[in-house]
Amino acid sequence: MSNKKIDFGIMLNGPGSHMHAWKSDEVPSDASTNFDFQLKIARQAEEAGFSFLFVADGLYINDKSIPHFLNRFEPLTLLAALAPITRYIGLVGTISTSYSEPFTIARQLATIDKLSHGRAGWNVVTSPLEGSADNYSKGEHPEHDVRYDIAEEHINVVQGLWDSYEDDAFPRDVEHNQYVDQDKMHTLNYQGNYFQVKGPLNIDRSEQGQPVIFQAGASPKGQAYAAQYADAVFIIGESIESAVKNYDSIKQQAVEYGRQPDDIKIYPILSPILGETIDIAEARYDEIKSLTTIEEALTYLGRYYDHHDFSQYELDAPFPELGDVGKNSFRATTEAIAQRARDNNLTLRQVALEETTRKSPFFGTYKDVAQTIIDWFEAGAADGFIFGPHIYGDNYEEFINNVLPILEAKGYYDATYQGTTLRENIGVPFKANRYQQQSVEHTK
Repeated sequence: MSNKKIDFGIMLNGPGSHMHAWKSDEVPSDASTNFDFQLKIARQAEEAGFSFLFVADGLYINDKSIPHFLNRFEPLTLLAALAPITRYIGLVGTISTSYSEPFTIARQLATIDKLSHGRAGWNVVTSPLEGSADNYSKGEHPEHDVRYDIAEEHINVVQGLWDSYEDDAFPRDVEHNQYVDQDKMHTLNYQGNYFQVKGPLNIDRSEQGQPVIFQAGASPKGQAYAAQYADAVFIIGESIESAVKNYDSIKQQAVEYGRQPDDIKIYPILSPILGETIDIAEARYDEIKSLTTIEEALTYLGRYYDHHDFSQYELDAPFPELGDVGKNSFRATTEAIAQRARDNNLTLRQVALEETTRKSPFFGTYKDVAQTIIDWFEAGAADGFIFGPHIYGDNYEEFINNVLPILEAKGYYDATYQGTTLRENIGVPFKANRYQQQSVEHTK
């Protein structure tokens, strides 16, 4: 076993990741807009030593959307509310580069970073759903690879603005009438194909330098983006083999960009179904599956393909060949679904029901799930995991109370926070100010 420890993040996702988690008697049906409930989840995670919480988001809904996605909090507002009433846990929010202005995002995230004393993170997304364009006055939804070109400029602007002030730019010296050292204030003057931003930003840096950059793109373009810019990456984690492949690919690309492998952390999604015995876990799985009808499962599957209508196909025939359907939406996910269907000769019915309630590799007794986590960590498939239970109820508390203690006893987990900033607690470097860095290098 290495000296490194496994760390965990948690999705703050209303009642849970299952499309009908809101029906469960384990959670309030209004969990997606119930602040007290979400605060309870966050505090439990902080007490258990989770490194960060993560708020997902989307910019387009319709009558076929996941029910609790129709009515949920905007991420940055929620994180700002949580900042003063949490102490250690990181606060990570999803924001689209395709439908936001860099200057505004830089201000909002820097403010949360200051409010939380260096615990903010940004999950950078390019917005896969084409319907997002209908809610913004920007014309047609950009094509997949173009969205990443936009994202590259966007993050360059935001990170450039975050360095507007060197860390000692504000002496606030009353005696000498000097609030700011003008020599340590920098104007960006960014001129790109998609953004033209002058700057400087009107807020300085936090204790961690800059917010932590998270990214979840798994396509080749998305992986290359993550390798260059991200501090942490979420991956799907279909199997230990695919997770190792993605892990190695992202780390190797990061090295090619001049980074160290440990500068970027990889977090597969962890949606365990567990119990004291296998029979209890199986019963739990059947209970969750029963929340969804086949018609609802087809609708859920369709959202990955920009709400494609799967009801037109024969349910018990092989999963249909769809050509380019879905390639401009959740590309990596739709490719993984098609591959899994081919490899396992799955019917459309089987694929749809699996997608609503996936029996992931993290299934079984508390010891089984703990050992699987260890196996993935030791195999080089993960630095940590992003915990996203189907329902925030029994499985969440059982994981904290029964799985984490096993990992801790075996030396793989430590609930003690390593520092006060998010960067310290996930083990990525402080983000030095580019101007101070240049000054130091110039004097060497």
